[in-house]
Amino acid sequence: MKLHADNVDTRSITAYGEGWIAVNGQRHTQSLVLTSSGQLAHWPCSRFEDLTVAHFSTLTSAMPEAPELVIFGSGSKLRFVPPALLSGLIAQRIGVETMDTAAACRTYNILASEGRRVVAALLMEN
Repeated sequence: MKLHADNVDTRSITAYGEGWIAVNGQRHTQSLVLTSSGQLAHWPCSRFEDLTVAHFSTLTSAMPEAPELVIFGSGSKLRFVPPALLSGLIAQRIGVETMDTAAACRTYNILASEGRRVVAALLMEN
């Protein structure tokens, strides 16, 4: 078993609820991308049905190094993205895990604190 020190320099999700996520105490009500290297950006999608290849292809450039894993938070319920939309990530051998947004928040915090190169793409539907 390999142990890593907690990474206290990274942004973390400090709270979440229906329609919002707090990152380091700052509340956000729109979909967002959060990386373990500290980037936080609005993710321009507010409906699962509107997701495109472009939404996922931008995730690889969100970090200085390619991420090991993308965690996709699909909103209030678990919905899987069609594989064709993830083809760019798959071609680069970047793992993709899909879960509801609440579970994605918790998983992101754990992986980021372990020092993993992770991107969370969190969908918050309006």
